[in-house]
Amino acid sequence: MSTPIPVTLGADQARSRLHEFTVIDVRTPGEYASGHLPGAVNIPLDHIRRALPEIRHAAEQGDVLVVCASGARSENACKLLAAEGIVTATLAGGTGAWASEGNDLQRPVACDTRASWSMERQVRFTAGTVVLLGLLLGVLVHPAFLLLSAGIAGGLVFSALTNTCGMAVMLAKLPHNRPRTADLDTALAALRSKR
Repeated sequence: MSTPIPVTLGADQARSRLHEFTVIDVRTPGEYASGHLPGAVNIPLDHIRRALPEIRHAAEQGDVLVVCASGARSENACKLLAAEGIVTATLAGGTGAWASEGNDLQRPVACDTRASWSMERQVRFTAGTVVLLGLLLGVLVHPAFLLLSAGIAGGLVFSALTNTCGMAVMLAKLPHNRPRTADLDTALAALRSKR
């Protein structure tokens, strides 16, 4: 069996066909709560393998569009799904590109949301804080703490070169970025019910 090649769609292409797609948002629940494509279900990237049967079912019923904030995580999800024989498309530039072109984002009712910062913002904040802490401790306590700042700098360079982010993986495991069991079960049930 050959591996299907994921398709990349621009925001205009996706908007014109949005009614044809099952949209899967692979961002964290907090990011999803801050605004998502209309009708999107939230299956965070680290839960994609658990959702394979439901995603396969949805793909058998029609086209699947995978989205994230910028397109990097959705591209990784599409590659993972392609390796499982599931044909998907990804949104170039993610929800950021979608919103910048004037398209609406859905937001949950205020009482249902656990909105948080985007993963990119969380990574920038954490990296910046650790770098400043390393510099401060290096000056005030011991110069060896400067290695902490150097380590973060090296990690950022590695992240850019490989288009991966170990810090984002770690931050995604924090409680505010984890899906509630009920939320994930609801998303999986929505995929199972696609006809």
